Amino acid sequence: MNASKPKIVVLGAGYAGMMTTKRLCQQLQPEEADIVLINKHNYHYQTTWLHEVAAGTINHNLARIMISDVINPNRVRLIYDSVVKVNKEEQLVELENGEVSYDYLVFSLGFETNTFGIKGMDEHAFFINDIDTCREIDSHIEYQFAKYRNEENANDDSLAILVGGGGFTGIELLGELVEKVPKLCKKYDIDRNKVRIINVEAAPTILPGFDKDLVAYAKDSLQSRGVEFMENAKIQECTEDGFIVGDDHEEIKAGTVVWTGGVKGSSVLGESGFELTKGKVTVNEDLRAPGEENIFILGDCAWVMNKEEGRPYPPTAQAAMQHADTCANNIRALLHDEPLKAFKFSDKGTVASLGVTDGMGTVLSGTKLYGKPAATMKKVVDNRYLFLLGGPKLVLRKGKFRPF
Repeated sequence: MNASKPKIVVLGAGYAGMMTTKRLCQQLQPEEADIVLINKHNYHYQTTWLHEVAAGTINHNLARIMISDVINPNRVRLIYDSVVKVNKEEQLVELENGEVSYDYLVFSLGFETNTFGIKGMDEHAFFINDIDTCREIDSHIEYQFAKYRNEENANDDSLAILVGGGGFTGIELLGELVEKVPKLCKKYDIDRNKVRIINVEAAPTILPGFDKDLVAYAKDSLQSRGVEFMENAKIQECTEDGFIVGDDHEEIKAGTVVWTGGVKGSSVLGESGFELTKGKVTVNEDLRAPGEENIFILGDCAWVMNKEEGRPYPPTAQAAMQHADTCANNIRALLHDEPLKAFKFSDKGTVASLGVTDGMGTVLSGTKLYGKPAATMKKVVDNRYLFLLGGPKLVLRKGKFRPF
């Protein structure tokens, strides 16, 4: 690395980090800046596919992409290590196994699970955090079926699957579970009616903030395939046996408990002294951290305000990818002493999968999609990201072409 060239360090190879790195490589000549990408693993994974890995409806290898397959290691220095802290005064990133200096920093370390202090949740529930935690969920569910099949006087409660949180991730997980459970029942010769899939949501309805027609469709679709919904049901405690719910402390027993009820930005933000609001940094409109000239914060670590509505934009994959475009443009502008631009979100719509052949959501100007058209659109969205990241080759290798 050339000491006279500015060094741009990107932390995290999620949607925002990968696309920022990709865009920087496209917009800057090698002699203009050195680029470093630091990530815990040597692979990038599709966060929006994790619910499928957790349910075991896709192989985990489909959801991950080797970073060096899409980011040229001759152009970008790739470091596989865990970030401990950012020392802003000295412009240093402290890693578990060393440290890296920077001139410009892109902080995109993604999310961590937020249990909101619910007693026992950290100890007893599974989380959809990354590839490894999702493989654990898949293995555990299958183990419960195998154990039930081989035990005398087996307890039906051990087959039950409890999903805490009825937001986007929770609902998509339920959509995959209703695909997977019948297959497990067939494999282990277990009556499908013995297996309960229960969703517990503290809000008055699942998918808070979603269009009512879309919510009603999702609920009907999942209920018709065996999901039980408990809405307006606050989880008081998570135990070894399940949830304690509501003011009357009803116990719901299950062999598998998955918490999907909330996320916060990486804990490294707090360790590094950034000012946090609900676990994230509220960034300036150019995506820089308040008071920082050379630090950008993107993706799940950032609240990006929608000034018209007076609230942050939802922290989605499409938003993270758009953060990347603005960030790369603004870093290039800083290098060339040009004015920085404000982030403008272009809403392409949101589609949730409800299994292989079902889904619901909105596209572009709010057009509502249901059923197979929505499921097809979800695959189009997934494949589009792969195309932006790695071109046609990556789409052919990792794309979703599952037939209906």
